[in-house]
Amino acid sequence: MSDPIRVRFAPSPTGYLHVGGARTALFNWLIARKLGGVFVLRIEDTDRERSTDASTRTILEGMTWLGLHWDEGPVRQADGLPRHQADARRMLGEGTAYRCFCTQEELAAKREQLQHEYRYDQKCRAIPAGESDARAAAGEPHTLRFRVPEGVTQWDDIVHGETRFENASLEDFIILRTDGTPIYNMAVVSDDIDMRITHVIRGDDHIPNTPKQILLYQALGAPVPAFGHLPMILGGDGRKLSKRHGATAVGDYAQLGVLPEALFNFLALLGWNPGDEREVMDVEELVQTFSLERINKKSAVFDTEKLFWMNGRYLEKKPAEELLSLVAPLLVAQGLITEAEVETRRGWLLHLLELLKTRARSVKDIPAQARIYLGDEVEYDADSVAKQWKDPLTAERLGAARAALEALEPWTVEAIEPALRAAAEGVGVGFGKVAQPLRVALTGSSASPGIDHVVFLLGREGALRRIDRARERLAAGTAA
Repeated sequence: MSDPIRVRFAPSPTGYLHVGGARTALFNWLIARKLGGVFVLRIEDTDRERSTDASTRTILEGMTWLGLHWDEGPVRQADGLPRHQADARRMLGEGTAYRCFCTQEELAAKREQLQHEYRYDQKCRAIPAGESDARAAAGEPHTLRFRVPEGVTQWDDIVHGETRFENASLEDFIILRTDGTPIYNMAVVSDDIDMRITHVIRGDDHIPNTPKQILLYQALGAPVPAFGHLPMILGGDGRKLSKRHGATAVGDYAQLGVLPEALFNFLALLGWNPGDEREVMDVEELVQTFSLERINKKSAVFDTEKLFWMNGRYLEKKPAEELLSLVAPLLVAQGLITEAEVETRRGWLLHLLELLKTRARSVKDIPAQARIYLGDEVEYDADSVAKQWKDPLTAERLGAARAALEALEPWTVEAIEPALRAAAEGVGVGFGKVAQPLRVALTGSSASPGIDHVVFLLGREGALRRIDRARERLAAGTAA
């Protein structure tokens, strides 16, 4: 039996969890779950000046919110420094790396002279080992450079297929700085070997690093993992997704009222497709369906409208009990209800949420929709009023509806529509000729949930009071 697949997500703690990074983490998580593998989280914090604990917390919180739970870690890359150094010095001893005594000033002068054509000229590559050892022993500052061999470095990329680099295009790159700290590629390869990573799935901005890393694996005598490079995520204008396109942090979307399961589903379909027309897929479906072979080569567009459409579908499916814990704090914060009323009116609130969630695209939409049921003021939409109250008999029909509701017993959702239908029949019109003017009287708009639920949630007194105000408005000639 072969060893399980081992993948990793390795963010740098220098900012927030970008949706592009979250997509990378998600693809790694999905393939690990699909194949019974291991998902490792590594915090690449070797950039000491920019790495912060606050950023690490933000990344971990974002992953936890999305449901991307790791099997091992979080491991801090900085803790691997002794191993990074040992691996680099082992290559020095084996001749696949060498000391470079060129100073920063020398290299800067050459770089300025040659501009974009600059490449390290291998000045120190031919220094005899004895001389190199002596200069190092005397305390002369130096870096360690990898001795790039002749030939070609190639791999069968999981996404892009066969990819090759002429080694002549690579300079002898630094693996240890003068202070003994590792360069990115050195630390990454040492860590991935130590963690027994079998598949490296990451953004295609890392493609230039891959030939260097493959050469380091080979120099260290380690198996080379499979590589797959994900196309970047674009904004609607075709440019790389950034803050100019709006929210790009996972935490921002949480604040905008997006459900984690909706963002999870949306990100899974950015650059991957299930091979059919499905779009709304729960985690289990995604795990069962996901495959690396169906990752697209072309960049994906982050369509915010589609995300909120998908979020609406998840809101519609979410049980009102779960939704209440998200919505109640917003209702309280906006002064629409008190914390005590959240419990005393719990059943009523759950009924309200069942009604409103089907029309919402964000958790934050719901308080605005709930205001009409939790306040006592009605703002009339001019177009709705003009269309639904233009008939001179509107006041009479509202009066018939009022009488029916005042007399209704018992006060149940099921009893309301039959009572209103009887009232419409009593004044010789169809149900819509009563229901639509009544809808405007109660909510101010001609678009609302079912009239029976609207009436029930407002309660008898609330519904009658609003009908009376509407009739007063009609009598005063202010309907239009």
